[in-house]
Amino acid sequence: MSATSPLDVSNNFKRLQKRLRHQVGQAIQDYGMIEAGDRVMVCLSGGKDSYTLLDILLGLQRSAPVDFEILAVNLDQKQPGFPVEVLPNYLTALGVPFHIIEQDTYSVVKSRVPAGKTTCGLCSRLRRGALYHFAAEHGVTKIALGHHRDDLMETLFLNMFFGGKLHAMPPKLLSDDGRHVVIRPLAYCEEAEIARYARARDFPIIPCNLCGAQENLQRKAIKTMLQDWERQYPGRLDSIFAAMRNVGPAHLADPRLFDFAALGARQATPVNWLASAPEAAPAPVDDGAQPLVFFDRAAG
Repeated sequence: MSATSPLDVSNNFKRLQKRLRHQVGQAIQDYGMIEAGDRVMVCLSGGKDSYTLLDILLGLQRSAPVDFEILAVNLDQKQPGFPVEVLPNYLTALGVPFHIIEQDTYSVVKSRVPAGKTTCGLCSRLRRGALYHFAAEHGVTKIALGHHRDDLMETLFLNMFFGGKLHAMPPKLLSDDGRHVVIRPLAYCEEAEIARYARARDFPIIPCNLCGAQENLQRKAIKTMLQDWERQYPGRLDSIFAAMRNVGPAHLADPRLFDFAALGARQATPVNWLASAPEAAPAPVDDGAQPLVFFDRAAG
């Protein structure tokens, strides 16, 4: 078998790049992620997903029908051995405006989470707080995160299996305090293709020594389950993601999303089935009643 030629490699990369750009552009359009005049803060962790997000958005920025600004932001969590020079050098070479937030969330997480317990929950809350605070102080209108299609599906099953709710990562959301709009432009992109793209672009990947280094995480188990399903039934993940975008509230069971009580009702005021029913009047006592006699059938 002949080796793949450089031309084939180049053509394959161009097709992959075009597909990812189209998927990102489609997600931005479908969910109204970016508008004219937006200042988009791209949260850069040093992983394949956030590098790809920044790279694709920079490419789209040059051809987008609206003008928007990109600001790359990294949170230096003070993890031991973190190569602090990698991201500044990379972003400076690109000519991208950037800012490094320095906050020792690593020590906070390690001091509060017992050994062997999952650190993701506390770590993500601290990161989110730091990023939101920076966004509020620097005129950021959209906060772009690098979560992809696989992340959205994994979160759906995590919440179903361990949280008892049908809940995932939305491609676009408003923060609880109503001050920040969070977008996930990679929502339509497969993780495997992002990994291929990152390798082809030779991004200077920085491994995570906190959350990403933990073993036996529930998310890893869910990821393995979904990958096994896809190997056994090719196309299943496409179907699952399509279902996430094709929800029928009337065919689920949440009365907050659909008024099941009013469906086909013949009475304007519904009956309260949780209220105690009135007690029945006691049966009259007949003092002259004959006592009950139990017959022994065996005895005849």
